[in-house]
Amino acid sequence: MIDELDRKIIAVLMKDAKKSYVDIGEIVNLSAGAVHVRVKKMEASNLIKGAGIFVDPHQLGWDITAFLGIYLDKSNLYNAVASELKNIPEVVNINYTTGIYSIFAKIVCRDTVHLRDVLHDKIQKVQGIQRTETFISLDETLNRPIPLL
Repeated sequence: MIDELDRKIIAVLMKDAKKSYVDIGEIVNLSAGAVHVRVKKMEASNLIKGAGIFVDPHQLGWDITAFLGIYLDKSNLYNAVASELKNIPEVVNINYTTGIYSIFAKIVCRDTVHLRDVLHDKIQKVQGIQRTETFISLDETLNRPIPLL
């Protein structure tokens, strides 16, 4: 169970995961020690699963973001296929879905040649994948955390 103070702490961290416990405490009217204890409790319960930074892949030369609809030979192959997809560095997100695809995945590549190589040489060679459909993203207009408050 989390309370309103935990929600406020999470909201602050979702905006800036680098904010200090002192700064968070000033915002939510708690001591830095109390914030620390609450954050550790939320980490231990897996409510908070880590913290990080967001990097713009385009500025690092990774200019293609694509989404893959993946058809499996059998739906019970999901765990095995997902395990294999996790080993492909360009795959950054995997979702088990309802609808026409068994898996919907997000991949990031340097360019269209790299995308072709990833699709042909890596993804389509995974046992259990029947076929894929690729959707290239032209622009990401919004990427935000869930609203908490």
